[in-house]
Amino acid sequence: MAKHGKKYQEVAKLIDTSKRYPLVEAVELVKQTSVTKFDATVEVVFRMNLDSRKAEQNLRGAIVLPHGTGKVRRVLVLTKGPKAKEAEEAGADYVGDSEYLEKIKGGWFDFDIIVATPDMMGELGKLGKILGPKGLMPNAKTGTVTMDLKKAVEEIKAGKVEYRVDKTGNVPAIVGKVSFDADKIAENIKVIYATLIRLKPATVKGVYVKNISVATTMGPGIKINPESI
Repeated sequence: MAKHGKKYQEVAKLIDTSKRYPLVEAVELVKQTSVTKFDATVEVVFRMNLDSRKAEQNLRGAIVLPHGTGKVRRVLVLTKGPKAKEAEEAGADYVGDSEYLEKIKGGWFDFDIIVATPDMMGELGKLGKILGPKGLMPNAKTGTVTMDLKKAVEEIKAGKVEYRVDKTGNVPAIVGKVSFDADKIAENIKVIYATLIRLKPATVKGVYVKNISVATTMGPGIKINPESI
């Protein structure tokens, strides 16, 4: 394990690691324990009783957070013909088709997310080995393969986040910046939590949400009491 710096060790003393904090208290504490000079990202991690190898338990989707993430995402839209104008008017950063596929093949990644119309997926599939490991392949489940480009681009710009359960049963999600008011971060967490509860697979037995923790970039984790959400 890497040795944490002096500043991290100082703020870590503020946290009782055996305690599950009420939501708003946990968020206020996470704001106090940021150790970076920049406006750090706040991330929540839900430790779920889910087995991602089972299709019905492999939760994946996207939701628009009420207060966004504080991060402006650069959107690349891959489409042909008249849909390109729709994407441009909605605020996409880059719009095109084969020329952008060639740029990606050449190592260009000046974007954060790809939205594509279904007719582009045949060509995009050939770039699976490049885009897949980076988590950049568009997917209908998260609304990034769609004919409604206006809605897709506007939602991403408004603070849409994707979530998916990983191999260990964790569902991580960005919920804002340290500069956000605590209640806004708390509301963003509530929306994701409510979504996960609503999507509980019928095959899950026992405790569904095992643990919830919130942390900033490079800061210590703080456990949240699910009953306070």
